[in-house]
Amino acid sequence: MDTKAFKRTLQHSENYNRKGFGHQAEVTSQLQSEYQSNLIQEIRDRNYTLQRGDVTIRLAQAFGFCWGVERAVAMAYETRQHFPTERIWITNEIIHNPSVNQRMQEMEVKFIPVEANQKDFSVVDTGDVVILPAFGASVQEMQILHEKGCKIVDTTCPWVSKVWNTVEKHKKVDYTSIIHGKYKHEETVATSSFAGKYLIVLNLSEAQYVANYIINGGNREEFIQKFAKACSPGFDPDRDLERVGIANQTTMLKGETEQIGKLFERTMLQKYGPTELNQHFQSFNTICDATQERQDAMLELVEDNLDLMVVIGGFNSSNTTQLQQIAIERGIPSYHIDSVERIQSANSIEHRQLNGQLTITENWLPDGEIVVGITSGASTPDKVVEDVIEKIFAFKSTATLV
Repeated sequence: MDTKAFKRTLQHSENYNRKGFGHQAEVTSQLQSEYQSNLIQEIRDRNYTLQRGDVTIRLAQAFGFCWGVERAVAMAYETRQHFPTERIWITNEIIHNPSVNQRMQEMEVKFIPVEANQKDFSVVDTGDVVILPAFGASVQEMQILHEKGCKIVDTTCPWVSKVWNTVEKHKKVDYTSIIHGKYKHEETVATSSFAGKYLIVLNLSEAQYVANYIINGGNREEFIQKFAKACSPGFDPDRDLERVGIANQTTMLKGETEQIGKLFERTMLQKYGPTELNQHFQSFNTICDATQERQDAMLELVEDNLDLMVVIGGFNSSNTTQLQQIAIERGIPSYHIDSVERIQSANSIEHRQLNGQLTITENWLPDGEIVVGITSGASTPDKVVEDVIEKIFAFKSTATLV
């Protein structure tokens, strides 16, 4: 399928919108009242530090809603305002935050139902409004909606669209796109749908396995089995790894994406030599600025003398998980929570581990004076961060009185 031609056709359709509907002023006021926080602004104004009693909060200097997320949420609100009576659907969560997605449901924005891991688009009728979330949607999903005659509101983050353009460039010159990402993640599903041949690697370890295969060969069947769910149909490592280009899920760790890119550049240099390198390797910078800024701010924050770290964001939020990983790698007690309700008491907190499992930790809040690092993923409203900080202050205040 010529995905570039399809995108052009879609974008020229009268049923397609990616610029909003002119209700920015009303929506901005609504978003501020629902999601912004005076306390967070106060902490920003105090050089990202606030002390109350025994607790000192140190806030990362870049955290929370990024521009792409804010844009997507604002467009969803505008859509409901512009179509007050129409049925509105969304192909996935608008962003990875439970409170924002709950708000969508309260606004009667319905999620496309999923049956046996497949979305059931039969519920959508001609004339219905369908929102494509910040992560984007696969080209096949867009095609279904376009053919149904739906009104499509595209909130895809421009950084994600930039990655799509990259894999389309790879496809044009018959390169295999090696995508650093999670093969089940909505964004990577969408990105791979715009690629020709592709292989998805989760981390540097998987990338090294692929690089070793390029240089030394190996067990073809083992390779195909290992990446069975993470490659294009009919992928053949003996044929499809001669020419590769690098792309990424925008929320992965910046440093690891860069390492993977350099690894494959060295690999193709070793195999084909410097004069042939450009015929076998392509790399474009597709690392999202917002993801990079939040990771850089986290790296700076964990250099402080922290007693513990609280990372706030949806449990299915990849960029939040990457922030948590930075804290864990530094040996700092760190708790990834998606809402204030996970803090059950001064003695008990429910949180997500890096392996995805939920666990409850007792005695998580130390006695005496403590310094708590706080950050949040790019889909987390400031109001949620405020609620967490206030609860920590309240528990420590109660403990001091006792």
